[in-house]
Amino acid sequence: MSDTATAPAATVEDRIRVTVTDGVADVRLIRTDKMNALDDAMFEALVQTGERLKTLPGLRAVVLSGEGRAFCAGLDMGNFSKMASGTRKGGAGLVDVPRTPGGANRAQQAAYVWREIPVPVIAAVHGVALGGGFQVCLGADMRFVTPDVKMSILEIKWGLVPDMAGMVLLRGLVRDDQARELCFSGRIFNGEEAVSLGVATRVCADPHAEAMALAREIAGRNPHAIRAAKRLFAVAADADPATILKAESVEQGALIGSPNQIEAVMSAMEKRPGRFADV
Repeated sequence: MSDTATAPAATVEDRIRVTVTDGVADVRLIRTDKMNALDDAMFEALVQTGERLKTLPGLRAVVLSGEGRAFCAGLDMGNFSKMASGTRKGGAGLVDVPRTPGGANRAQQAAYVWREIPVPVIAAVHGVALGGGFQVCLGADMRFVTPDVKMSILEIKWGLVPDMAGMVLLRGLVRDDQARELCFSGRIFNGEEAVSLGVATRVCADPHAEAMALAREIAGRNPHAIRAAKRLFAVAADADPATILKAESVEQGALIGSPNQIEAVMSAMEKRPGRFADV
């Protein structure tokens, strides 16, 4: 056997670890030697993990984080080397590919799948979230960040544009002129500015601990109401007022008088934790 044999291909388990406890999924990127950079295996792991969580029984909240020194450093440097050498080309390879029902190619779905999960997703971000890594955390419903985190729409540094659903996910978070400035400049900003811009929810000394605490709190609420609220936010993103108003009524009508809604009322009146069914 040759001592130069090809190493085994990385698996989903080599890139992401998922632990589910009491309805909360703790999802961690674990390519720590590369600051969780996005290689082919990481793209596949993000998509497969997100798709699996969409239908996981009993799921009530998700926390997405990176182990080691960073959340995600962005695209693996090997990809940029291939671009520079001309061995990696784009064109039809990015356009004429299989897409999800929502219109995303695989790289876009690695970020957008977290928005499609029917329960709240909280990204706990430290170290760096650059380029594609920044777009992955944008897929979450909320982002808890450290004060010294480094974030950037970094693609312009490499002569590119954000193409992992960033343009869709930035809508409603950042003012149009601010988004353009960040995209055209590629400048790096910290946690405090991320909150002021609207791309981070709160600054925390320990984002993962605070994200898990909120996820557990969410897991203790009526899961049907939580899922209904996430559906309403999806509708509200780009629908007309009449459609949003109708959607509110439909969701509320389904909740009122349901067993979990009655339990929410009773547990609040009796000052005890709710005992909610997932089906």
